[in-house]
Amino acid sequence: MKLISLNTWGGRAGKEKLLAFFAAHKDVDVFCLQEVWSAPYEHLEGHSAGGLSIDHSNIMVYGMQEISTLLESHTAYFKPHHLDNYGLMMLVKKDLDVISEGDVFVYKDRGHIPEGDVGLHARNVQFATIATKNGNRSILNFHGLWNGGGKGDSEDRLLQSDRIIQFMKTLSNPYVMSGDFNLLPNTQSIKKLEDFGLRNLIREHNIISTRTSFYTKAEKFADYALTSKEIIIKDFKVLTDEVSDHSPLYLEFE
Repeated sequence: MKLISLNTWGGRAGKEKLLAFFAAHKDVDVFCLQEVWSAPYEHLEGHSAGGLSIDHSNIMVYGMQEISTLLESHTAYFKPHHLDNYGLMMLVKKDLDVISEGDVFVYKDRGHIPEGDVGLHARNVQFATIATKNGNRSILNFHGLWNGGGKGDSEDRLLQSDRIIQFMKTLSNPYVMSGDFNLLPNTQSIKKLEDFGLRNLIREHNIISTRTSFYTKAEKFADYALTSKEIIIKDFKVLTDEVSDHSPLYLEFE
């Protein structure tokens, strides 16, 4: 099974460039995407979100529809975490048997409206369980808490990791989790997940950056691929495509 995880940055690096990337990777079985819009938030124009001012003119405000239309051989599952129009999207090839899908909130609750910066919204883990010839496999898509204070530990981030682990304990089959965690590698928030027994492919492969040239800050880590120990990895790499301020992660597993 082939998987690509990407924080789309709302298409700010260029819609045509982003759509061309997806067109070139139509053979991928599962896409785990973050920062996907399904409609504009007109009342938030000019407001700060994740440290950036919302400018609808440079955002793919109908990214969910445009990406899913392009990837017509995939079924799209959209799970917002701020109101109804912004959040996570997973696309799964239609020839795969999805036996369950949904999401669970691990920071705040569904419907939480933050004060101040919109980037302080609630956070969820999206999941899909797929039947394969080797048994069921679950895919988890995640965009971790942003707090405006860097990518180190905080009480909320530690609690977020605890809640992720609580959810993982409910899974009865092997699983893969990927996304933009908004965390540095040596945080306790990441260590909690590793101590739980997850393989951290970013650490195992000595990855030194998951960011592109669009990102100019010093901290070059944000994105991770974690797997339960039963998952057999065939290939893992950080792709060089500059279609966001995040690099795409590519994972192939049995």
